[in-house]
Amino acid sequence: MRFFFTLVHRYLGLSIAVFLIITGLTGAIISWDHELDELLNPHLLEASTVGTPQSATRLAHRVEQQYPEVQVTYYETAAELGHSYAYWVEPRVNPQSGELYRPGFNQVYVDPVSGDILGKREWGAVWPISRENFVSFLYKLHFSLHIPEFKDIHWGVLLLGVIALIWTVDCFVGFYLTLPRRRRKQRASQVRGDQFRSNQSYWQRWKAAWKIRRKAGSYKLNFDLHRAFGLWTWLLLFVIAFTGFSLNLYREVFFPLMSLVSDVTPTPIDSRTPSGHHNPIEAHFGFEKAITLGAEQGRERNWQAPVGSLWYAREFGVYRLEFFAPEDGHGAGGVGHKAIYIDAKTGDYLGDWLPWQGSAADIFVQAQFPAHSGRILGLPGRILISVMGVVVAMLSVTGIIIWLRKRGARVVVQRRQSRYA
Repeated sequence: MRFFFTLVHRYLGLSIAVFLIITGLTGAIISWDHELDELLNPHLLEASTVGTPQSATRLAHRVEQQYPEVQVTYYETAAELGHSYAYWVEPRVNPQSGELYRPGFNQVYVDPVSGDILGKREWGAVWPISRENFVSFLYKLHFSLHIPEFKDIHWGVLLLGVIALIWTVDCFVGFYLTLPRRRRKQRASQVRGDQFRSNQSYWQRWKAAWKIRRKAGSYKLNFDLHRAFGLWTWLLLFVIAFTGFSLNLYREVFFPLMSLVSDVTPTPIDSRTPSGHHNPIEAHFGFEKAITLGAEQGRERNWQAPVGSLWYAREFGVYRLEFFAPEDGHGAGGVGHKAIYIDAKTGDYLGDWLPWQGSAADIFVQAQFPAHSGRILGLPGRILISVMGVVVAMLSVTGIIIWLRKRGARVVVQRRQSRYA
């Protein structure tokens, strides 16, 4: 049995090692995505004009007038002092060809006071890599490997979801292999004292798996780094692997499975079938009415925060309005803010969403991204996840080295056997 699981761990680990090196190192960096982006791109994210900010909604219309080939689909209604308005845009359908335009950008930055466009960029662009898209390049590499979608299927996202699922299983296999072999009883009449001493010896032998032998040679050091770090960080490795699977395969696997085993409250978006990226649903009214309808629903619930952002999910025909102040833009523990859903055709109220509320299953679903990113623990959590990204890459590299050395030793033995055969 142990030999079987050794083979399982070896080949599952080898099949995902390169992917884990990439996602581990990129994850260590993108834990600080906002800070790095502000450091690299102050010309986009900072605004210096003094005065009273204009309406973000009014400037959203100006962006669409300036670039008629795109549609604003997300923006925050207010910005922190000294920051620009950031508009996410998506291409409209070209009426002549029936295909989406290719504007070459998906973000536009505007000075809130003057209304001047500070710049635009393609978030997640593959090439050329510049300071403007460096952070987003790493972010997209982390969750999709930049594998393009085909027929409205995000193949890179699905691939890394499968990789994370394999990794989740391999976490348990690897843990099992750290346990020492149990010694067989020498005779059936073994007394209880011998059994106690045998069990005590078993746990004493397992202690060695948690230690690193620094002066035992490079091979043993490499092996101990792989085994000991895997044990000390096992729980975090499992959390990162499982949440990676749940996030990338959310609609395909995770949500349906959760719905089978527990009561999960679907959002209006979860309940709808997407029309497809290349077939967006046209809204029957604009930003102003959506904000008015959302604010009315917020007042009925005595929510004190204003409408902080608007997102038009155009593959679902739904407006999602979040309620927060500008200084709270990053959300409650990484899970987001209170939200209202409005049907973009009828204006009907579709439902709301409350962070860290609902059934146990609802809270578990909400916790997936905060746990994966470390934001659930605030700054210490982000530091921890950044360190874990390096650990994941290190475990993958040491695993490859172990395999290469053992393979090399087997080749040498086989050559000697063939020589004297």
